[in-house]
Amino acid sequence: MKLLEGKWAIITGSTKGIGKAIAHTFAKAGANIVIVGTNKERGDAAVKEITALGVEAFFEALDVSKYDACHEFISRVLAKVSKVDILVNNAGITRDALMMKMTEENWDDVLDINLKSAFNLCHALTRPMLKARSGKIINISSVVGLTGNIGQVNYSASKSGMLGFTKSLALEFASRGINVNAIAPGFIETEMTESIPEEHKKVFLEKIPFKRMGTGEEIAKAALFLASSMSDYITGQVLTVDGGMVM
Repeated sequence: MKLLEGKWAIITGSTKGIGKAIAHTFAKAGANIVIVGTNKERGDAAVKEITALGVEAFFEALDVSKYDACHEFISRVLAKVSKVDILVNNAGITRDALMMKMTEENWDDVLDINLKSAFNLCHALTRPMLKARSGKIINISSVVGLTGNIGQVNYSASKSGMLGFTKSLALEFASRGINVNAIAPGFIETEMTESIPEEHKKVFLEKIPFKRMGTGEEIAKAALFLASSMSDYITGQVLTVDGGMVM
C-alpha cells in the first residue's frame, strides 16, 4: 500500500515550484490532491498532470490572504470530499527591498500571503480536523525565518512567524491526534530564485556545504515524510532542508 493511499491533501501555491513538486510526490504516494492557486490555466494543467498519475484532483482558485474566501473554500472542498487529511500551507511571495525603501504595501502583501494565509486555512479546517481526531498540517517556512536576510525583513518576518505559529498550533492540536510541523527550505531551484543575479547565487552557494541548490523534489520528499504515518510521533518541529546551509 502506498504511503498516502486514499488521503485527500490541500496544497496551496501548487500550480508551480515547490508546491507543484509536493503535489506530484503526494500523488505518486496515492493521495488525491486539491490544487490551489490564482492562475486557472496553470491550475488546470496541474490537474491533468496529477490525474495522469492515477489519483483524483481538482483546482480551486483562491486568494489565500482573504479570511472569508478561505472559509468558503474549505466548505466547497468538504462538499466534494468527505475529509481533508493533509494541509500544506505553501503559498508565498517575495517583495524584497531594503527597509529604507520598503513600502507598507510590500510589508502587508508578504505577511498576508505568507503568514495570514496559514491562519486562514488552519482556522477554517480546525473544527473538521478536531472532529476527525486526525490530520497532518505542514507549513512551508524558510531558512531566512531562522537567520534573517538583508533586503527581506518582510519575508523573513513572515517565515519566522510561521515557525511560532507551527509550534503553538502543534500544542493546541496534539490532544486530538493532529500533527503540525514546518519545513524550512534553503536555496531551492524555483521560479522565485531564477531572478537572483548570478553573483548573488555564488555567494549563497559558498555557504552551502553541498555546493549546490536544492530541488523542489527534495522538499517534497520531506513533506511526504511529515504527511505520512512515518511521522506520527513528530509534532511542533522544524525540518530544515538546506544542504547544511544552516546548522
